Amino acid sequence: MKRNILLNPGPATTTDSVKKALMVPDICPREQEFSDLTQSILKKIVQVVNGKSNHCAVIFAGSGTAGVEAALSSVIPTDGKILILDNGAYGKRAETIIQAYGIPHRTHRLAWGEFPDVEKIEEILKHDRKLTHFIFVHHETTTGMLNPLKELLELCQKYEMESIVDAMSSYAGLPIDLQELSIDYLISSSNKCIQGMAGTSFVIANIEKLTKTANIPPRNLYLNLWGNHSYIKKTGQFQFTPPVQIVYALNTALNEFFEETQAGRTARYFKSYETLLDGIDKLGLQILLPKSQHSKLLTAIVEPQSSNYDFMEMHDYFFENDITIYPGKGAKKDTFRIANIGAIDYRDMQIFNEKLLQYFEDKKITNF
Repeated sequence: MKRNILLNPGPATTTDSVKKALMVPDICPREQEFSDLTQSILKKIVQVVNGKSNHCAVIFAGSGTAGVEAALSSVIPTDGKILILDNGAYGKRAETIIQAYGIPHRTHRLAWGEFPDVEKIEEILKHDRKLTHFIFVHHETTTGMLNPLKELLELCQKYEMESIVDAMSSYAGLPIDLQELSIDYLISSSNKCIQGMAGTSFVIANIEKLTKTANIPPRNLYLNLWGNHSYIKKTGQFQFTPPVQIVYALNTALNEFFEETQAGRTARYFKSYETLLDGIDKLGLQILLPKSQHSKLLTAIVEPQSSNYDFMEMHDYFFENDITIYPGKGAKKDTFRIANIGAIDYRDMQIFNEKLLQYFEDKKITNF
């Protein structure tokens, strides 16, 4: 099978075994066999982040945004108010979802690429005591920034707010331990660091907090957290028709995660990141963020100012060589972005570095 090196932040490169898992006999998702698979997957999703009996996973057919919308539309009571951290496209997307539902909110808006000042956020919480929830992105792939998860969660506990963490691009890539971190709702999807196929998203919830949402008048049907959770708990099945083959692939991806271990996957990703930085340094390119803020899962590289540089032309050159790279997305400087997640390793990043050097030399791109 032809292999592409995907250096975009998801969907990521998958193993052949995950792809082959899509080729299963047709089955009605209401059969016991598929119900058993669903129950097993939900347990594994929680185990990835060391969740115990006080946590559960609610799964949806849909992209990561479906999971974010499910959490945001389901857990805030009619008299609640949510604080949104917007320092990238996905914080902004959370705000867009909240606005669509008309939910009371306050947005702490920063330039995309600016690191959150925890003290300034605490000042907001001190003076706006109507705030009941706080959503922020863990790994903001707009810039490759790792927001200060532990410190922001400590603020939530101090001011008795429920936390909603968009861990779309950090779940299974970076260690997250729900026994050490008090996260009420953690959101991710099947096609990022877990290395499955696009098509499902999930919310890992504190069961006690989730149970209280049963009293919130539903704002929707398909994406209602409590409705989906209570149905699957009662029947063992998805409430609505699932993407059957994608679920089988996710099961294989989860098994491969546990075989590799969290430590092994993180180490593999980090070695690819370090290899990438070696190539960037040799070319003299600049990176957008200080290294202390890097997720080490995606790197935003400042675009060259050379008149010979054109991102789409460079993209097409790499695409012809079976490598996919990603444009920037509204950060405070123009960038292109290279992710190092998925079923790739440092050898793939070495290939990228070699091709990048060759491209720059052929195009005589200078003046970084």
